[in-house]
Amino acid sequence: MATVRPFKGIRPKKELVEKVASLPYDVMNREEAKEMAKGNDKSFLHVVRPEIDVDDSVDIHDKIVYETARKNLDKFIEDGVLVQDDKPKYYIYRQIMFGRVQTGLVGCTSIDEYMNNTIKKHEFTRPAKEKDRINNFDHCDANTAPIFLTYRKNDEINNIVNDWIKFNKPVYDFTSEDDITHIVWVIDDASKVERIGELFDSISYLYIADGHHRSASSVKVGLKRREENPNYTGDEEFNYFMSVIFPDEDLFIMDYNRVVEDLNGNSDEEFLTKVKEKFDLEEYTKEGQYRPMNKHEFGMYLNNKWYKLTAKEGTFDSKHPVNSLDAAILQNNLLNPILGIDDPRTNERIDFIGGIRGLEELEKRVNNGMKVAFSMYPTTIEDLIGVADAGEVMPPKSTWFEPKLRSGLFVHRLK
Repeated sequence: MATVRPFKGIRPKKELVEKVASLPYDVMNREEAKEMAKGNDKSFLHVVRPEIDVDDSVDIHDKIVYETARKNLDKFIEDGVLVQDDKPKYYIYRQIMFGRVQTGLVGCTSIDEYMNNTIKKHEFTRPAKEKDRINNFDHCDANTAPIFLTYRKNDEINNIVNDWIKFNKPVYDFTSEDDITHIVWVIDDASKVERIGELFDSISYLYIADGHHRSASSVKVGLKRREENPNYTGDEEFNYFMSVIFPDEDLFIMDYNRVVEDLNGNSDEEFLTKVKEKFDLEEYTKEGQYRPMNKHEFGMYLNNKWYKLTAKEGTFDSKHPVNSLDAAILQNNLLNPILGIDDPRTNERIDFIGGIRGLEELEKRVNNGMKVAFSMYPTTIEDLIGVADAGEVMPPKSTWFEPKLRSGLFVHRLK
């Protein structure tokens, strides 16, 4: 049983939404964030990347940075840039990228269900990254960015959402600078709101698609508030965190590719010989880059040539939810034993390229100093759910979701 409840969203005025909405905080660095917000004092980057408003000499994790986030959020509300709804509601958030549509419900989910694994995870989190969002959420007294969740589709929930879209006008409808369309509807009918909550009661599990650090941070802020309020009832807003919840059939996972800076002391010939022990290897002679068309196939770019690699039978456990993943196959049979990438989370000789950048980016990186690149077949949503259901953890950088959820469209106060 999954608890999803409505909330009094704090949202941009309709005429300001395009100025407010920003890319999520974790897809850019400080300099990029500053450039994106340049000349736009209403960008939500002033809340989620508030270091852009302090001197560059100040560490991005300094207390003054988080105090600036709170000051900026309060000013947005005081100036009427953001306005809070008068009663709890659900919101429909639709994104369209390259003609492809994904439509989710925005509501609040339970920190207890995160802890008891009703909300399932598939990634480890890093304490330093958690601490950053803990400080942001705690100082702002709000969830300033949503968690990206999924669930196995429910036809009645889909019907409610589709009917609402059909018969009601959106409150926001704009296309961002990256050519992604964002459309939002507000569900304010009390009977629909109640029914949505009842239907989620019948959903066994929710799954984190993207936002493991944000969700872990939200939970820890909630637990901190419980300590500060020992007589809490469990109904307070800090017991819940803001999420956008998509049916599994809507989601689009892109490839997440790899580049490595050297061959770990191997000559080109030695490297190719070792690769052939676990992979069938053939040179790709067609135009352009090699994009894998099936699971267990990989592209490899080396010395201005593309190769097709196919994992040999018996080199991986096809029945294991993690070891059968392409990211694990490449790591266990090539990156670690041949190239010496023991821990891809910490090894500085490897980098990861999201599929949104295209395979040309792999060629560019190799041609500009890296040595070898690998194109991957995208992980599927079924893979993700299978790993989470097994209580396992996916290899690092296994999934790249597009489009990203915009920040600033919704804020959830913790009181």
